[in-house]
Amino acid sequence: MDLLRSLPIGLYLETPVTWLHKTDPRVKLGWLVSILLSPIAANSAWRLSIVGFLVVLTFMLRIPGRVWRRQLGLLAAFSLLLFAITTIAPDGLNVSYTPRLPAQDLSFNMVRSPDAVDIAETPADEALANLPQPTRYRYILVQQPLFRMGNRQVIVKVTQRSLDLAIRIGTLTFILLYSSTLYLLTTAPEEIAAAFEYLAQPLKRLGVPVTEIVLTLTLSLRFIPLVLEEVQNLVRAVRTRGISWKKLGFRGSAQVWLTVAERFLENLLLRAEQIASAMLVRGFVGANQHQVRWYEFRLRLRDGIIMTGILAFWGLRIYWGGQG
Repeated sequence: MDLLRSLPIGLYLETPVTWLHKTDPRVKLGWLVSILLSPIAANSAWRLSIVGFLVVLTFMLRIPGRVWRRQLGLLAAFSLLLFAITTIAPDGLNVSYTPRLPAQDLSFNMVRSPDAVDIAETPADEALANLPQPTRYRYILVQQPLFRMGNRQVIVKVTQRSLDLAIRIGTLTFILLYSSTLYLLTTAPEEIAAAFEYLAQPLKRLGVPVTEIVLTLTLSLRFIPLVLEEVQNLVRAVRTRGISWKKLGFRGSAQVWLTVAERFLENLLLRAEQIASAMLVRGFVGANQHQVRWYEFRLRLRDGIIMTGILAFWGLRIYWGGQG
């Protein structure tokens, strides 16, 4: 078991260096924000196109398979599971409401001529069902009985609304998780901190401690591998002791896992204290007093082309991706 390889979430891929690694972090952050905001109030075709764009981008970067295979596979499986569950779930429109008027109104005995046509004898539903449909639109796409459970028959029903909700939930889950993971995978924590500090410069005039927030963000990103390492070490320690969980029972197993959790918190606090001591030894007294140089920005021709791509991206979003 190696969490640092099997679950590389939030980790920076140092090698191989792709063209996305060399892109300015401010430009990459602009693309990330655009990808995260564009699915809002967009049609299903646009959401599916963004999913395809992220998958194609992954193959274009030539990221090693050991890195993206688990992430892309797990996210795709989870998104497809959400899609399948939402598709066959009730869409919320097939609800029977209580009519406002009574079902049987007052009736008066009136004298009717023998030549009068009895319109009430023809059911309204049957009359509407016999009318020709002007278009091929069908609200119910699939309605198939599966099996019988007692006196009830289980029917799988897929409607237009449930399919649209399934596409929306599945694509949004994939886009939010995978785009952020891909950004963290190709951007160093120092570059992320520098981009955030550069874009948050106007907040300093309002008294917002931007440097302290950026420093906390950087330390948090650097602390993720340490957390995974501690979890990995504790799991290995429990496995090597060959504990018989059946003999311990529920209470004994709970005590063991509480001891492991306590040890886990102690190790994390010890690591945090070591990092703070290392910063103090190197003369770091505060983010405002100590000048922090995160990253040196250099805009190249590649960055200008990618920034132009952001404008084209939003042009397509406004022209083609909006809900009709």
